[in-house]
Amino acid sequence: MTGDAALAGKAAIVVGGGSGIGRVVAVELARRGAGVVVNSRTEAAVDAVVGRIGAGGGRAVGVAGSAAEESVAARLVDRCVADFGAVDVLVNCAGIAEPRHSSILDITTEDWRTLLDSHLTTVFNSCRAVAPLMVTRGAGSIVNTGSFAYLGDYGGTGYPAGKGAVASLTLSMAAELKEYGVRVNAVCPGARTRLSTGPDYEAKIAELRERGLLDEFTAQSSLDAPPPDYAASVYLYLADDRSEAVTGEIFIAAGGFVGRFARPAMEAIGFRDHARTPPWSVGEVDALMRDRQ
Repeated sequence: MTGDAALAGKAAIVVGGGSGIGRVVAVELARRGAGVVVNSRTEAAVDAVVGRIGAGGGRAVGVAGSAAEESVAARLVDRCVADFGAVDVLVNCAGIAEPRHSSILDITTEDWRTLLDSHLTTVFNSCRAVAPLMVTRGAGSIVNTGSFAYLGDYGGTGYPAGKGAVASLTLSMAAELKEYGVRVNAVCPGARTRLSTGPDYEAKIAELRERGLLDEFTAQSSLDAPPPDYAASVYLYLADDRSEAVTGEIFIAAGGFVGRFARPAMEAIGFRDHARTPPWSVGEVDALMRDRQ
């Protein structure tokens, strides 16, 4: 990626900026002139990224902790305003791997709640904290992180449920905030990070392939994901004013492939006027379903 000044003077928060895609996004935002608040669960991860940005001549401060906690999300916003004067950009990249035993048949309630907190509550808390400021200023860009997993192809429970909820939350916030000049989009990345490497991940992909949930191409692609830099470019574009007309989109960024998920469209199966006709009988519904097979 080449440097430019499109983000010069902007103030950004990167939740989950301590590793993977979030780390690349944080470093590149700073390299393009933005002041960046780097967030990760641990002080060590935050300090490493802030130090790297500083060594390259960029501006960054850190806030450690999980944004699933309201107090942490509030501190991120307060720190961004105090150090950089505003919040122009919010990027949500936090996430954890789904444990192998996460089927609806064996997941624990504790694991379910942990997964939802990491993938959904962090997004909710951080967006709720920054949205009023962006609305007041009449501008801002929020970029959330989704996943192909929300389609259900990878099985599981808490991870796809959380990512699916992030997609829905992104669309609803985009609709609600558009009139105020605030953009909200999401990226479903395919990238090699700590969530997509290691023996547990490889074993899970092999298991899904054996069960027929993944085809051979998808399984091999999942095991040979590209570096996070390839996905980061789409995040940077959405943070940039060049995407000022783009909102309410769910993008895909996987290696050299860039795409988007079209908005789901309703398909009519049957219709009759309820004011003039009785409810459908079960037999009639069955006939409707058979006609479309």
